[in-house]
Amino acid sequence: MKTSIFLSFLLMTCLLTRLANAQDIYIDKKGNDKYPGTKDQPLATLQAARERIRKFKSLHDLPKGGITVWINEGNYNQGASLVLDEKDSGLPGCPITWTTIKGAKVNITGGINIPAGKFRQVNSKSILDRLTKETRKNLWQVNLNESGIHDYGKHQQFGHGLPVVPAPLELYFNDNPMVLARYPNDGYLKIGKVIDKGSVPRIGDKSGRGAKFMYEDPRHSKWAGQKDIWLQGTFNYGFADDYIPVDTIDPVRNTIKLSNPHLYGVASGKDFQHYIATNILDELDAPGEWYLDRKTGILYFWPPANLQTANITVSMLEDPIISLEGASYITLNGLTVETGRGIGIYIERGNNNLITGCTVRNVGTSGIFMGQGATQYADDTSIDDYDGTPVSRQIGSLSNHLYTYTSWDRLAGHDHGIISCDVYNTGSGGIYLSGGSKRKLIKGNNYVDNCKIHDYNRRNKNSWSGINVDGCGNKISHCEIYNSDWQAIFVHGNDHVFEYNNIHDVTLNSDDTSPWYIGRDPSDRGNIIRYNYFHHCGNPNRMNMGIYCDDSSTDVYIFGNVFNDMSTNHGVLFSNTGWDLVMKNNIVVNPISYTAAISAHYYTWAANEVEEMFGKDGLLRKRLTQNIRFNESPYAERYPSLLPYLDTIVAGKEWAGMRSRGNALIRNVIVGGADNPVNLMGGEYATMKSEQNFVTKEDPGFVDFKNGNFMLKPDAKVFQMIPGFELVPFDKMGLYKDEYRN
Repeated sequence: MKTSIFLSFLLMTCLLTRLANAQDIYIDKKGNDKYPGTKDQPLATLQAARERIRKFKSLHDLPKGGITVWINEGNYNQGASLVLDEKDSGLPGCPITWTTIKGAKVNITGGINIPAGKFRQVNSKSILDRLTKETRKNLWQVNLNESGIHDYGKHQQFGHGLPVVPAPLELYFNDNPMVLARYPNDGYLKIGKVIDKGSVPRIGDKSGRGAKFMYEDPRHSKWAGQKDIWLQGTFNYGFADDYIPVDTIDPVRNTIKLSNPHLYGVASGKDFQHYIATNILDELDAPGEWYLDRKTGILYFWPPANLQTANITVSMLEDPIISLEGASYITLNGLTVETGRGIGIYIERGNNNLITGCTVRNVGTSGIFMGQGATQYADDTSIDDYDGTPVSRQIGSLSNHLYTYTSWDRLAGHDHGIISCDVYNTGSGGIYLSGGSKRKLIKGNNYVDNCKIHDYNRRNKNSWSGINVDGCGNKISHCEIYNSDWQAIFVHGNDHVFEYNNIHDVTLNSDDTSPWYIGRDPSDRGNIIRYNYFHHCGNPNRMNMGIYCDDSSTDVYIFGNVFNDMSTNHGVLFSNTGWDLVMKNNIVVNPISYTAAISAHYYTWAANEVEEMFGKDGLLRKRLTQNIRFNESPYAERYPSLLPYLDTIVAGKEWAGMRSRGNALIRNVIVGGADNPVNLMGGEYATMKSEQNFVTKEDPGFVDFKNGNFMLKPDAKVFQMIPGFELVPFDKMGLYKDEYRN
């Protein structure tokens, strides 16, 4: 026994000595965690490599250049989150790098692979009789229980004003998410006549009554009596999505009753008041659709391609697939992180971590998420009466917590970078960037650079954007964000920089939304939007904006951007009573309406909200005087023009912040659109200075107007018409080639 212990100790000592010299650890699917972790004798798991590094660090200083963990090709399924914390950190000049062996495709997954050979064609008459003739010929089934899969997760209500929750089990085929059987396959169903809008939690109605409305499509009658049917859509406002279970369907009265209320109550009559019905076996009628019978564990599937050669997986892990918690100087490089029910990569605290050249896809909530989420104390709280507490590794009630505690430090750490990553097919936004202190105005210096982000709203819609950002002093640059009915960038906080991004084909099917959004907190100041290309955004049939500085936004500087073919009928820039919004030296091409629009909303449609915004217990007053102290250091020194915001004009009735000031449209090139580029709405208190703008119907001197090259020629007419106009670096906008993206 003593001999065995001695030999084990000797082996470990040799291993650690070897590691100290080699600075490398190797992992291979064919390895063994009892091996030394060398190239010839690799480990088998990520966890084993983590433990070897911890052991090494307890005995040695990190070698110069740090330690590299080389991972060979394969799927590394994680039954639990791979957590890297303070014990796993590197040091300046000595990082811990987790990377792929050159040319290897490494997938870190939160799912389970199902061999194609386990699928059988469906022969149950009771099942086939419910389906179309074409479906019957193409339908396959697999018993998940026989594959050791018993945890299917659960369907839960989620949406605007509700917690973000993990997805239930989802199906992926050749690295693409499949569609839970739904109706219709494309488009939406209009909400019919509303019989009972249900309770309205947004105004404090806690009765929990689901709405009842008439359906217009007779297909609903077929679903009467079925259980666990869900509707997803925008049930009142076009920015407020929801996923709600059905209680009953009455085929005689053509009505549908919901089990739970929608935040604003259900309404009908507008184009965006619509929904889809999902989780219905009878509607499995197209390639790529599937349905899980939760009682039997049988999954039914119409594969979109050859089943026998396909890679088929289901998601399992609800925790983040990889979590960096308090770790510093760690690099994750070249990995594909996928197939989880929750977050892909989670980052909390620490500093100088890098995620480079990674692909994060096919997850149930957020792709890459910095900082804590929150959990609410009571299930029946809404936005205005919310209270809760921060929580790690979850998103939960983050939106409501941040709405209540606007200066919340989410403990995201500082100087983290996400570089040249692809993030897509996510459920609740692409990347959530955070860091720094809004209260103290200390910069986080976290950044997202050269990332491609698309198809990021499979589940949650509004507020969960391609990139969300909060805190202070973070940067988003050179990213391409596209393919969403909803927003590209959603902003809270101060002194963020947004530059050289290419944002297109977003806000395609939502209302009161925009590619770039900030709102309802005048202390969110110092944000800069420069040298970005916004194009082909919006929907002419909806209320969309380009840069949306919503209720009481202040101090946004918009410089040197190109806006092309923006179907934003409320303007390229729009604000409800903004202050210090400056749009300067931009190129605007083919806007469908005004370049800038300012609404005096406190004197029009929001006149009845004045007291609840500016009064003694008003929302804006609380955000300026309690969440931060806008009339004390550091805000008073950094933003002196904000100091008069709560000055009284008429006691108890009017305050300075109700009237726009400091807005300017200066030295912009505007090709097409309205002859007067500014629309002032709601009377004399909607104000914006407009000067030295060159409005034309002709090519102002672009390199190639017809083909969309908006670089200006050296002799462009612009420079004559607007002396001092600065060249806009159109050729530098968007992604660039580097060692990770080529």
